[in-house]
Amino acid sequence: MAHDNNDSADSAAVSNEALTPLSASQRVFGWHDHASLWFSLGVGLLVMQIGAYLVPAVGTRDAAIAIVLGSCIGAGLLAWTARLGCQSGLASAGLMHATYGSAFARLPVLLNIVQLVGWTTFELVVMREGTQAIGQTVVGPALGSFWGGVLTTLLWGAVLLALLAGSMVKLVRRFVSRFGLPLVVLSLLWLTWQFATQLQAKGLDAFWTRQGDGTMGMFSALDLVIAMPVSWLPLVADYARHGRRSTGGLGGAFGGTWIGYAVANVWCYALGVMVVSVAEPGTGLVTALLLAQGGLVALGLILIDELDNAYGDVYSGSVSTHSLLPRWSVKRWGLLLAALCIALALVLPMHTLEPFLLLLSSVFVPLYGVIIGRLGSGEAVSPQGTRRKVDFGAALIWIAGIAAYHALAKWAPQFGSALPTLAATFALAWLSRPSAQGGASALAQSRG
Repeated sequence: MAHDNNDSADSAAVSNEALTPLSASQRVFGWHDHASLWFSLGVGLLVMQIGAYLVPAVGTRDAAIAIVLGSCIGAGLLAWTARLGCQSGLASAGLMHATYGSAFARLPVLLNIVQLVGWTTFELVVMREGTQAIGQTVVGPALGSFWGGVLTTLLWGAVLLALLAGSMVKLVRRFVSRFGLPLVVLSLLWLTWQFATQLQAKGLDAFWTRQGDGTMGMFSALDLVIAMPVSWLPLVADYARHGRRSTGGLGGAFGGTWIGYAVANVWCYALGVMVVSVAEPGTGLVTALLLAQGGLVALGLILIDELDNAYGDVYSGSVSTHSLLPRWSVKRWGLLLAALCIALALVLPMHTLEPFLLLLSSVFVPLYGVIIGRLGSGEAVSPQGTRRKVDFGAALIWIAGIAAYHALAKWAPQFGSALPTLAATFALAWLSRPSAQGGASALAQSRG
């Protein structure tokens, strides 16, 4: 009977795709696939908009330092997590199970699903508003009406549903890598040329030496830049697990993710700074882009690229939901979550919910500080070998990290929140891992 029970348990485990390592035949992503995917996911109107917040709060030089340094650090954390996913073949939910225990991990997995539904809904709103802005320029003010908003939301939602009905691997390898990436790069090059020319006309020296108004310190600016790559931490393993290699060098998932995302993040943040520096006071980002020569076409291509951000969020949300309720497939959950997001985009005032989404995202900074601290030594990972229901040490470090994040934001904003919290949770998780206390590591235990 015991043998039968074990067989039954193994069968149930195998049916859960998120908690089962992918087979070698399913791991087809090469360096170029990882780099293309994360460059594409790193490009977006939201990133440019956040880049525009840096000035005039900080000076141009400080903004440049924060953009480059923050992008390298944030993309490096993404790459490290990608390496864990590629080595193990596990989804993000699997890494959470391996770190926090099978029962406790359900809490961060559930929080991840909530934030991914929120961000997918927000992406649909961003695409709707961008489309309405373009439509009013091309066909007149009718598209800016309420029913115009409903129509554009449903159109983008229909495209999202169509993409989710297909294969994620084929979408990345056949569309994003071959067609989407070159078009987005050309759009960014064109917009960069347009706004650089305007900056030159206004005086590059004055732009470069401009001082900030002191409303934001360097560490706060760094936090703002790191916020975007950190927001992708709960998703990266869902894609990296499809990679063929997991080397720590510039090959495979590690290098492709790091280089692809870092370049996109630097470029979009910098473009946001450039746009706001030449635009007339009170002009919105989308309007400023439309006013640039050829801006209509460039904005349209970036808007299409925004679709893969929505796809990335809802696909990862479906993998996480499948990990909790494996009776439905990842594809089926994806279609259901997308339909939910379309409905929410039609009724929710998303711009008023953005602070809530950012607040929810803050829990993932310490969450992944602990995951990297516990699993980041490079050994194999498998939640199936982790018998604990709750790893109390990991759970307490995560909860303390959330408290520290918000305490720093309230009482010591000049030091930032993300970097100190990440450093503290990583250090505590690393020092408290079983191998540091003389026993076998959690990873080594999970291998046997």
